[in-house]
Amino acid sequence: GVEFPMFAKIDVNGPGRHPLYKALIDAQPADGDIRWNFEKFLVSRDGKVVARFAPKTEPEDPTLVAAIEAEISKPR
Repeated sequence: GVEFPMFAKIDVNGPGRHPLYKALIDAQPADGDIRWNFEKFLVSRDGKVVARFAPKTEPEDPTLVAAIEAEISKPR
């Protein structure tokens, strides 16, 4: 697995992109590079990236909430 210190600065774009962000973007490539802080990726229980939300999407946005609820309601 990929390990990194919790508070270390990492690159999310460019040639030094951290492997975590490479995997996230590769799974949801339509929006390209990370655009700004607070971009959100929804990961299923089995580790699949199932959705990506823009930085301006508020945590209470109905679309985001519905996506999270749909994932947590799936059987284990």
